[in-house]
Amino acid sequence: MDTMFGCASLVITTVVALFMALALQGLLLRAMVALMQPATADRRAPKPGLDQGARLVARAFERAR
Repeated sequence: MDTMFGCASLVITTVVALFMALALQGLLLRAMVALMQPATADRRAPKPGLDQGARLVARAFERAR
């Protein structure tokens, strides 16, 4: 009976360690992917340029007339 308890505790400990190692590996993978992105990456939409803004103003002015 003592041998079965020892074997079961060893199996349970091994399975828990496996899941903890997988969780740690997943966290480290996410951290590495986040660190690999360039620091200059801008995720916001680019602002329209001056020429596009001038066209939008002219179009709005034509509609108002």
